Amino acid sequence: MDHGVVTFLTDYGIDPVRLGRAVEERGFDSLFLAEHTHIPTSRDTPWPVGAAQPQPLPRHYSHTLDPLVALTAVAATTRRIRLGTAVTLVNQHHPINLAKRVASVDVIAGGRFELGVGPGWNAEEMANHGVDPARPLARMLEHVEAITRIWTDDEPEFHGEFVDFDPIWSWPKPAGRPPLLIAGVGPTVLDRVLSHGDGWLPLPLFTPEQLGEHIRELRRRAAEACRTVTVTLYGGSPDALAAYEDAGVDRVLLELSDHEGADGALRELDRFAAAVG
Repeated sequence: MDHGVVTFLTDYGIDPVRLGRAVEERGFDSLFLAEHTHIPTSRDTPWPVGAAQPQPLPRHYSHTLDPLVALTAVAATTRRIRLGTAVTLVNQHHPINLAKRVASVDVIAGGRFELGVGPGWNAEEMANHGVDPARPLARMLEHVEAITRIWTDDEPEFHGEFVDFDPIWSWPKPAGRPPLLIAGVGPTVLDRVLSHGDGWLPLPLFTPEQLGEHIRELRRRAAEACRTVTVTLYGGSPDALAAYEDAGVDRVLLELSDHEGADGALRELDRFAAAVG
């Protein structure tokens, strides 16, 4: 099982180049960054999901660097670690723009990029982008289809419910088609992984035993479809690494906490490295 790091990279925390080098130097296999373009000052959408009333968001939600810009800097200053988003809120980007940005990062990274995708949860954030929060999963999957077509076809075109464009030219193509990791924990998430993804990116909302049951179901269905899929756990506990491996997890992303400056982040990375061994 591989071990990576995931975080909300902020303008007041460790800078991306220093973080990327520190992650690579400590032997981790990957670095993933979260995304929020902004946070509306007035919000009715509950956080965390399932809460009866909206809770105040942690500071880092409104201070997050653009993950693709930050990962470009990391790509140019590292050699080995894989880089990705956990997650890109694809409904808040036009697929033509996002396809080019991801392909550009992947070219600079030499094929080390992975695109984690999710529909988002903050209805007010979506609305500021002109996105109707109704049917977010359908929109996300259509965006993924359009992005994949732009990556793979020389003259891609797409005509769907949410995305529509005639044949275009768009280069660069990715250095190697970036794996698509589908985030979520709902009852139909495995359907989306198998229809549109290369891997599943769940949150640690299951016990390791429950997670193992879902992974076995996913692997059984993937085998029936002659597919291979991976499982990357977002925010797993360093104390449960053995249990995650027994459950069939391929990679655990340890979540780096919110820190002012670099010192606290580096100390936490050292603790993660010690837990991983």
